[in-house]
Amino acid sequence: RHSETAPLPSYDEVLVCTADTEEEEVELLVRRALSLGSQDQKIYCLLGADKLVYKVSKRLESHFFHLVQSSGVTNYRFVIFCNAKAHNSYVITAFDAYKVTFPCYSKAEIQTYLRMHLQVPSGMAPVAQAFEEPYQQNVKFVFSTRAGMGK
Repeated sequence: RHSETAPLPSYDEVLVCTADTEEEEVELLVRRALSLGSQDQKIYCLLGADKLVYKVSKRLESHFFHLVQSSGVTNYRFVIFCNAKAHNSYVITAFDAYKVTFPCYSKAEIQTYLRMHLQVPSGMAPVAQAFEEPYQQNVKFVFSTRAGMGK
């Protein structure tokens, strides 16, 4: 469902995949999505899942289908985003039966939605002030080769 007021996902709902994404990271997100407490309106997302290496893709498939059968959770929210042009991706093949086409929104619609949700409330002293930009946002991506080093 499209909703302009729906919030952006929180940090625990999204895994941005790369060729270096490990099995444990994928398994943790799948477990969150298919646990008994997952019906709390969160939508768990794997972004760029087509970039996963074959071994991790196989484990994703295995964990997902095992937990779907064993957890008893039927009302889960788990979305796998893949590049439609990545025809050699195991993930795309494994989850082909669940494939849906993402609705196309205009650039202006996307920008309006993000502008509404990424603004820092006035009067706050946000971390975003550390970034010198003409407008303040409350979301920044910081990447590091050493995980957990004070980000």
